[in-house]
This record gives sequence, structure tokens and C-alpha cells, in this order.
Amino acid sequence: MANVKVYNMKGAEVGELELNDSVFGVEYNEPLIHQAVVTYLANGRQGTKSTLTRTEVRGGGAKPWRQKGTGRARQGSIRAPQWTKGGVVFAPKSRDFSKKMNKTAKRGALLSALSKKVADGELVVVDEVKVSAPKTKEMEAFRQALKLDKRTVVVLDENDKDVILAARNIQKFSTISVEEINTYEIVSNAVVVLTKGTVKKLEEAYAV
Repeated sequence: MANVKVYNMKGAEVGELELNDSVFGVEYNEPLIHQAVVTYLANGRQGTKSTLTRTEVRGGGAKPWRQKGTGRARQGSIRAPQWTKGGVVFAPKSRDFSKKMNKTAKRGALLSALSKKVADGELVVVDEVKVSAPKTKEMEAFRQALKLDKRTVVVLDENDKDVILAARNIQKFSTISVEEINTYEIVSNAVVVLTKGTVKKLEEAYAV
């Protein structure tokens, strides 16, 4: 089992923590991680484009003029595509971009991504993340103390509103709860910060 140093919010080392290999020592599986990331991004897409066909445009129920004898081209509806305000011929419609991925594959991708961070030295463990008030300067001091200059995500073991508010104005620095942890957040950030409580919850949930 791998041992990692534990820091406090001032950047001082306060101990060591042994990580469970069944969670943080999993073999790297790039294709599985890729599948998880693609699935996550696809499920976040919204099919928002939609225009009306001639059957959906309001009005146009009556024939604009009689079929013969007017000298004009025959017309059946003022909502036909060639008319102003008529329907669109091949109207674009919303589509469902969502993809499915089974639980075992999702779990494997997440643990593989976490293990890669440990192996690369890009996972930092802190004893806790607390602020006295929702002030950006306290989280900024924490970021500077641990030299978190690259894109960083802090995974909290509980939803602390003060911490979330204090961190939200810092560029390249985000927070999520352990319940929201996913492969995309792990691989899209250069550094992952876990609290001791987060490590415990992950090991309880995923350890074999």
C-alpha cells in the first residue's frame, strides 16, 4: 500500500496516510478512462436546436386561392416552405446525445484515474478544509501554502457552503463533494486534493 503525506491548510506536514491499493493502486486503463470522459461530456450536452416544419407552423389551414382560373401558381397553404413564415423543409430537431456506461466500468475508470494521480504525484491529501467565513482570501492562502498553481480540484468529504463560496472566485481552482466525484473531474485537473474524510469515504465505497 502506498503512503502519502498529509498536510494542513498552512502547508505543514502533519502525518502520513496509508492508501488502500484496491482504490488507489489500480492498473492504469486509458481506454476505459476515455470512455468515461466521453460519456460524461455527451450526457452534459443539450439538444437545443429545433425549427418548425410546415405541419407545426401555426395557421395556413385554408387554401389561399382556388386551384384554377386565377392565373397564379396553385397553392395549398401559406405555411408551405416557399412562403414567408412558412415551415422549414428539413427542420433540425433536438436529439438525445446521452450515452450509457455500466457501473463496473464507471467504477474502474474512476479508480484507474485516481491511481494514476497517486502514481504521478499529483494527488495531495490534507487533514481538513475549513474556513472561518466564506472569504476568498482564506482559500487563496490555502492554495498558495500548498503551491497549487496548476488547475486543481478539491474533493470535500461534506458540503461546506463556506468553503464552496470561498473557492468559487479563484481561477483554475474548484471544489466538488465526494458524492459528485467522477473520472472527468479527476483527469481534467492537474492536481487533485482530497481530505482525510474523503479518502475514508472512497475506501469505504470502493475498497474490495
